[in-house]
Amino acid sequence: MLKAEINGRPATSDQLAALAFAGYGHYSSLEVRGHKVRGLGLHLSRLRDSAQELFGRPLDGERVRAYLRHAIAETPGDVSVRINVFSFDTRGLWSGAAVEPDVLIRVSPPIPADATPLRVTSVAFERCLPHLKNVATMGLWRHTRQARQAGFDDALFVDRDGFVSEGSTWNIAFLDGNEVVWPAAPALPGIAKLAAQHGLERLGIPTRTEPVHLTRLGSYQAAALMSSITAGQPIAAIDDIHFERGPSDMLIETLHRADEAVPLEEI
Repeated sequence: MLKAEINGRPATSDQLAALAFAGYGHYSSLEVRGHKVRGLGLHLSRLRDSAQELFGRPLDGERVRAYLRHAIAETPGDVSVRINVFSFDTRGLWSGAAVEPDVLIRVSPPIPADATPLRVTSVAFERCLPHLKNVATMGLWRHTRQARQAGFDDALFVDRDGFVSEGSTWNIAFLDGNEVVWPAAPALPGIAKLAAQHGLERLGIPTRTEPVHLTRLGSYQAAALMSSITAGQPIAAIDDIHFERGPSDMLIETLHRADEAVPLEEI
């Protein structure tokens, strides 16, 4: 089951052909469960603000919700959705004018969460416009591919000074005692991370944000990745730094409790 709609209507082959060469835009990925989404408001806020920055006009949340409801109306309750925002008005876009964003919604089978502990390798890489979930993903997938060729599961990005920022398509959290630690280097604030921050605050679990340098990784007891697919997946090792199972289990349980503290929202 795979379907694509643009602005609430089935996407045509001509529209998709034009999009195949579009390199300017942003997106958000979400897992729909029973026509509900955890952190839906966060996704809509991201799409609104990113459209304002990239296209000069905000993307109305109610417009996106209407497109979503239409796209999943005849699908099973659980699906995976990607919302791409772009503009067919290429002349206006490249003139520098504010243009109306267009919305592509792709619906596909749900992606199951994976609890397998991962081994990742650090890579010096800084994304273009890291605060935006933009479509410039070549570097992300290139480094992921190279990491797997080297025998790892994925890549963890660090800046030019060796400070941890984010994973290829995920955020990272560390455990220090009873605190959850977020790296301070520029990175995309993923929806799973934002939802966890709200949930941790509700649960009264302490957190902090600080510079995390590669040379300090051994001072943390555990690490976990967070993405649209999972609220927390254990990281067994970063390069030659290994994390023990007990603290890792505690961090994963904490992140999942924080996720569940954020209610599902009706589309």
